[in-house]
Amino acid sequence: MSHDSDPLLQPLQLRHLTLRNRIMSTAHAPSFQEGGHPRNRYRLYHEEKAKGGIALTMIGGSTNIAPDSPSVFGQLYAGDDSIIPWFQRLTDGVRKHGAAVMCQITHMGRRTAWDDGHWLPVLGPSGRRERAHRAFPKVMEQEDISRVIKDFAAAAERCRQGGFDGIELLSHSHLLGQFLSPLVNNREDDYGGSLDNRLRLTLQVLEAVRAAVGPDLILGMRVTGDELAEGGLSAADCIEAAQKIAATGAVDFLNVLAGAPYDDLGLAGWVAPMGMPAAPDLNVAGAIRAAVDLPVFHAGGVADIATARHAIREGQADMIGMTRAHMADPYLVQKLRQGAEERIRPCVALGYCVDRVNQGKPAVCGHNAAAGREAVMPHVISPAEVRRKVVVIGGGPAGLEAARVAAERGHDVVLFEASGRLGGQIALAAKGMTRRQIWGVADWLISEVERLGVDVRLNAYAEAEDVLAEAPDAVIVATGGWPEALDIPGGHLVTSSWEVLSGEARVSGEVLLLDEVGDHAALVCADVMARAGCKVTLVTPDRTAGHDLGPTNSAVVLRDLARQGVKFQSLLEPVSVVAEGNRKRVTLRHVLTGEVTGRVVDHAVSEHGITPAEDLYHALKPNSRNLGQLDHQEMIAGRSPYAEVNPAGAYWLARAGDAVAGRNIHAAIYDALRLCKDL
Repeated sequence: MSHDSDPLLQPLQLRHLTLRNRIMSTAHAPSFQEGGHPRNRYRLYHEEKAKGGIALTMIGGSTNIAPDSPSVFGQLYAGDDSIIPWFQRLTDGVRKHGAAVMCQITHMGRRTAWDDGHWLPVLGPSGRRERAHRAFPKVMEQEDISRVIKDFAAAAERCRQGGFDGIELLSHSHLLGQFLSPLVNNREDDYGGSLDNRLRLTLQVLEAVRAAVGPDLILGMRVTGDELAEGGLSAADCIEAAQKIAATGAVDFLNVLAGAPYDDLGLAGWVAPMGMPAAPDLNVAGAIRAAVDLPVFHAGGVADIATARHAIREGQADMIGMTRAHMADPYLVQKLRQGAEERIRPCVALGYCVDRVNQGKPAVCGHNAAAGREAVMPHVISPAEVRRKVVVIGGGPAGLEAARVAAERGHDVVLFEASGRLGGQIALAAKGMTRRQIWGVADWLISEVERLGVDVRLNAYAEAEDVLAEAPDAVIVATGGWPEALDIPGGHLVTSSWEVLSGEARVSGEVLLLDEVGDHAALVCADVMARAGCKVTLVTPDRTAGHDLGPTNSAVVLRDLARQGVKFQSLLEPVSVVAEGNRKRVTLRHVLTGEVTGRVVDHAVSEHGITPAEDLYHALKPNSRNLGQLDHQEMIAGRSPYAEVNPAGAYWLARAGDAVAGRNIHAAIYDALRLCKDL
C-alpha cells in the first residue's frame, strides 16, 4: 500500500498542531521516573519512538498533581515546580525528531494507596473501596474538591511551561471518572445522583485548567466509553457525558477506552494480556466519535497494523494508540513507511510490561530488551568494522536473538540446533490455549534469522569438535536446560511438565500437578491437561497459584483454568511418591504447620525449573580467550563484556539464557543482545 493511500500515514490537523500520521503512543507509566521526574531514561525511551516516526507520544501516564494522590506504579509528580526543567528537556528531545508530545495529568482518587508517599488518606466521591488498590477512601468534602480543582490547574500550568504540545486530563477510573461512575459515586449533594451532578467536578476542572493554560494549548481528556459493568456507566451515559464535555468548547480531543479496571480482571480487560480479545472496544470509540464533533483517539490494545488501519479507514477513531506495540518496536512507523511491515517486531501481549509495573518494577518488553534501556542498549544494530565468524549453539530465544544480532552486525553466523525445529521452550509454552500466541516471539526471530542469511543447521547436536571445526571468533552457548527428577523418595514416578507438553507422556484421569516455580509453565501444563479431559489439582508451596505472575496475567490464566475445573491447593509441598497399583500415592506436607496428608491419583506431574545444559560450555571454556567469563560492570554500562584473560585462547565464549540459569524469555533475549551487540 502506498503512502498516499494508507490511512495510517495521513496527517491529522489538531487545531494549529499537525500530527504527521495517525499512530500514537498513549499515556502510560513505565516506572522509569526518578524522584518523580522524567529524567534521562524516561526521555530517551520517548525519543526513540519519535526517531521511529510516531506522530504523537503521550508521556506521563497518571502523572500525579497532589500529595494525596501518591504514586503506586512509578508515575511522575507534577505537584511542584521541580519537574518543569525535566519536562523541558524531554519535550525538546522528542520534538527534534518530528513528533508531537503531550502529558497526561490526574488525581487518582481511591485508585492509590494510603500507606505510601506522605501517608495521607486517599480521596473518593464515596467511601467505596477499590479491590485493585485496596484503599478505603475518605469521602471528599467541598474543601477537598476546591483544592483538587486548583491542583489540576497548577499542574497543567507546569505542563505548559514544560513545553508540551498539549495536555490530557485522565478521567477513566481515576478521581474524575469515579465521580462520574454510579459504581463508585453514591453522594447525595451537588456532585451525586444525576449525570449532570456526577459530571460537575469534571467540568469545573476543565474550566480551571483551560483558564490556567490559556486558549492556545491543546487540551484533551481520556474518557470512558462504556464501563461494561452492571450498575456502571452505560454506552448511552458515556455518549451523553462526552457530548456535554465537548459542548464546553474547552477540549480539543477525546481519548476513548472502555471497562472498569477496579479489580485484576478489570485491569486485564483494559491492558489485555494473552487470553483476552484484541482491540475489543473500537466500536465503543466509534460510537463516541459519531456523537461528538471532536477528534477521537483510542487507547485500547491495538497491537497490529491491520487492525489500526481498519479503525482509521472505518472512522472508528482519528488516532490509534499502539503503545505496547511501540515497546516491542519503536520503529514500527518507519518500517511501515519503508514497505517492510512484515519486519515489525510484534507485540504478542506477554503482559510483562504492565505486570512488572504493577509489581513495583520498571516496565520491560518481554521480547525487546532495548525498550527502556536506550542509554545502553540499541534498537538498531550497527554494523561491525570487521566481519567475524560467530557460532551459536541452541535455537531457543537466546540463541535466535544472538544469531540475529550477530548477523545484523554483518558477521558470518552458524546456528546449531539439536532438534528438528527452532524456537526452543517457546514451542512448549505455546501448547496451551490461553498463551498460544507466545509463539509470535519465536516466529519473528526465526523470520529475521532467515532474512539475514544465518546458516541454520537443524538436527545437529553440536559437540566441542563441531564448534571448533568452524574456526569461530566467538561462541555463544544457548543450549538451554532440562528438568531433573524431583529429589524426593519416588521422584522417578513423577512425570515432568516438559514430557506432558511435548507429547512424550500422555496422562489421564486424576492428576496432581506439583508446581515449585509459580510462573507460567505449570499453568500452561494444567491448561493442556484439563483440555484433554484430566481432572487437575495444582499444588504449590506458595500462598497462591501463579505466585510470580502479575495481576493481569494471573487473573486471566487462573480464570481460564477455573472454568475448566482445575482446583488449586496452596502451602503444600511433596514429601514422597509411591506406586499403588496403577496409581500413585503422593504425600504432601503443609509448609507452615508440617501437617502431612496423602492423595491417591492417576498421575503426578511436576514443574520445578530446569538444570542448565552446560557440558559443551565447560568443554569449550579452556580454549577461550576470556575463559567464559564476563565483566559485569562493562556489561551493565552497555559496553563489551569480554576481557582477555587467556592469551592462548582462540575465541570469545559466553553462555546465554537458561544455559546459565533457569529464567524467562526476556532474560534470554537480554543476555543475547548484551553479548552480541559489540562483537
